[in-house]
Amino acid sequence: MPPETPRKLKEEEGNTDQALRPASWDAYIGQERIKDNLRILIEAAKRRGEAADHLLFSGPAGLGKTTLAHLVAKEMGGSMKVTSGPAIEKMGDLAAILTNLNPGEVLFIDEAHRINRMIEEVLYPAMEMRKLHVVVGKGPSARTLLLDLPPFTLVAATTRENLLSQPLRSRFGATFRLGYYNSAEIAEILSRSARILGTAIEPTAINILARASRGTPRVANRLLRRARDYAEVHGKLSIDEAVSMGTLELLEIDELGLEPQDRKLLEIIIGKFGGGPVGVGTLAAALNEDRGVIEDIYEPYLMALGFLQRSSAGRIALPAAYDHLGVVRRGDLL
Repeated sequence: MPPETPRKLKEEEGNTDQALRPASWDAYIGQERIKDNLRILIEAAKRRGEAADHLLFSGPAGLGKTTLAHLVAKEMGGSMKVTSGPAIEKMGDLAAILTNLNPGEVLFIDEAHRINRMIEEVLYPAMEMRKLHVVVGKGPSARTLLLDLPPFTLVAATTRENLLSQPLRSRFGATFRLGYYNSAEIAEILSRSARILGTAIEPTAINILARASRGTPRVANRLLRRARDYAEVHGKLSIDEAVSMGTLELLEIDELGLEPQDRKLLEIIIGKFGGGPVGVGTLAAALNEDRGVIEDIYEPYLMALGFLQRSSAGRIALPAAYDHLGVVRRGDLL
């Protein structure tokens, strides 16, 4: 039998992700405050026969921002068009998207903080007045056409709300910040995903994987799939404690979900810079990592654990980080 191609494997992974995506409010576990607010906002809009207010979802990657956008579209009874900030390169790209919207549709823009500032200027009247300004021609003969847009809801997602311009941020009717999930919620997500995948998993294994999931559903489902693979290769009928521990060891993930780069980041701050403060640019160079990856992926979870602190002078490793790595602080040697 020929080996599976990377493209086929990627498609199968994508199909699994889609199968695990909650399709209703009840299936969406966690973020209760946000769900309650969205239910009221959507129900009120439906009773008035209007499109829902434009929505902004922010928070670290993998917490369910895209899933919430899908649920908003489903509850509003319309479909959803999906794009991203980097994909909208020219004003014509955005104009084509907006003019092809149907009444009541949801337009989802991922990575909204990467929208070009010139393109934002086109979004403002579209969001406020449902008007699209189109410039036809060039030079002195250029003229502006004003096109009416159908009622629609713009849902934007970002991992870096601080990079959104204030004019754009102010045009959203509601802003929701997603936080990390607690262990009980992640355990419930793992149980649900295991049922969908038809995989038997023991409670002890659920607890181990939940603790290592960084409070993030996407990570939890990824670890579950890897544990399923590990169990299958080792002839196990279910994911037990040994399988979950073996999976984490193979992936070099510790009991709190820290990966090699997380630990290396802390080790550099402590070992090379005496615990900090040290600038993120210096850390990016030392790690040979993109600054945005450090700020978007590594730092939010390390800060949530109480391992790292951001200050005006730079990043500082906190006592809990020393304890976790088993490193003696300089002050303790005195």
